[in-house]
Amino acid sequence: MYLVDSNIWLERLLNQSKADEVKQFLDAVDSSELAVSDFALHSVCNILGRGKRLALLDRFITDLFLEGQVSTLAVSAAETKAVTAAMQVQGLDFDDAYQYVIAKRENLTFVSFDTDFDHTDLERWTPREVLAELSAPSAASTPPT
Repeated sequence: MYLVDSNIWLERLLNQSKADEVKQFLDAVDSSELAVSDFALHSVCNILGRGKRLALLDRFITDLFLEGQVSTLAVSAAETKAVTAAMQVQGLDFDDAYQYVIAKRENLTFVSFDTDFDHTDLERWTPREVLAELSAPSAASTPPT
């Protein structure tokens, strides 16, 4: 299963430079194999809402949760201490540490364009890397699904 960072969703929604790569990834992976943290979800909602892109926001929610089967994962209030620990140990800011805690706790493949994770013990995959692994005949480093 894949934990998809907010920058992946926004890349596609805002039609940025890697939007086609994200589209291919989202087309290749069944939505039931995708998860988003509540923090990332609300970040996307905040960005689209601030930009007055409410129709796009409604479509996003419909695609992920009403027509799709994307899971939403959260850090409980009690687990917030794990987030602050990840901030200290991994050198991450709060939102990145939040993603880190969920990916580690759930043993998920983390999909992001954020290079801040490259100095942590959490392996970060780009959509292109996931696609390459999915199309490989048999790769030893295939991300867990």
